[in-house]
Amino acid sequence: MARMIRIQAEPFDAAAETANLTAGRGDIGALVAFTGLCRDEGGRLTALELEHYPGMAEAEIDRIAEQAEKRWPLLGLTVIHRFGRISPGEEIVLVLAASAHRRAAFEAASFMMDYLKTQAPFWKREHLKDGTSGAWVEAKEADDRAVERWV
Repeated sequence: MARMIRIQAEPFDAAAETANLTAGRGDIGALVAFTGLCRDEGGRLTALELEHYPGMAEAEIDRIAEQAEKRWPLLGLTVIHRFGRISPGEEIVLVLAASAHRRAAFEAASFMMDYLKTQAPFWKREHLKDGTSGAWVEAKEADDRAVERWV
């Protein structure tokens, strides 16, 4: 099983990452890709600033990925999460889940995103069009409820 986890400031190329995961592989029958983008929050946001603890964030994402691999028959898993200042329309996160069959790939990708939203140690701060910086973004109750389905 190929697992790749990266946390980086620079943008990623989802098509290139997909090609890296699937190159020369005849065993993969399903690949689910999720790309999370920065929203402008109704036009009031100029950027989202993401911070993390280097080393800790990678270890936590790796722990979550290991859980996914134990739950579903995955053939590959790629997780890339960006940090730094990200503008609306830019990618924040990429999850690629590969399996022989679609259900495992869909469920593993959904599981990864639910846990990334609630467990991965990232902090988000909004930078507003009026030139001010907003407060650090609080966790959403809906995200906490979503992750409960995997317990």
